[in-house]
Amino acid sequence: MKVAVSAPDHFVAPYIVEMLGKSAVAIPPEILKDQLSLDALLTSCTALIHINSRPADSTLGRNDRETLLRMREYSRPVLDAVDRHGGLHLIIVGTLRVHPQWQPDEPYYGIDSTLAPRDVAAEGQLWMEEMALERAQAERPVSIIRASNVQGVPLEGPPGNGLLHTWASECMMGWVNVPGSGSEIKDFVHVQDLVSVIGAVLDSPPPTRESISVGSGKAIAMSDLAAIYTERTDCEAELNQDDSQEVFGVVDARDLEMRLGFAPQISLEEMIEEAFEAAGH
Repeated sequence: MKVAVSAPDHFVAPYIVEMLGKSAVAIPPEILKDQLSLDALLTSCTALIHINSRPADSTLGRNDRETLLRMREYSRPVLDAVDRHGGLHLIIVGTLRVHPQWQPDEPYYGIDSTLAPRDVAAEGQLWMEEMALERAQAERPVSIIRASNVQGVPLEGPPGNGLLHTWASECMMGWVNVPGSGSEIKDFVHVQDLVSVIGAVLDSPPPTRESISVGSGKAIAMSDLAAIYTERTDCEAELNQDDSQEVFGVVDARDLEMRLGFAPQISLEEMIEEAFEAAGH
């Protein structure tokens, strides 16, 4: 079984390729503009994993309208190629920025959770997801995977990815910048656990279509997380910092367990330790 990986970022995609090994078929960005070459690469594939995020090399911000246009332009060739192929399981990997800000008294990331893009880049993500779901058929199913606060060290090496790694670097200077008041909560998941979910979805495609939120099912308040860093390094917690780019809330992990029998293997404590090691503590 060959599996194509398109629109690679510099963090999640290398882990996916490592998991797939010799089964991986990389789709370079320039190939998306060449229909014949793209179709040739997909001929031997049974699935296509698309990293549905803002282009990593883009100088545009998440709220720039041009970002939306570029994301649509980048995803159209993928959607059209899946239509032409006729037998591909399309797996779209994105973030939970398509959900509204979390409110403590409302359900979040579960069956009853609504979609409301947090920024323009999330609009681009949701546009591709909705287009793919409309085209889904039994012979070419679609899986939407949205991840919460993914942490880890890129395979190319440090620096690490995610808030835990940012704080591990900041505390060396004597502080950590805490987004929001400190009462907000986050659900952290390690990149290796996210990739495990992707692998499980590959092995067990849905009958037609599905949407899956990936997280640990556990959350920690920003003030409690900051206390771990201050206790370890004597740094100060600077509260009420910009939280416009943050994803707060907790994933309802029951769906993951019921659908895939999945439970996270890497704990928050292990993620924090990895972050400190990557920062050279």
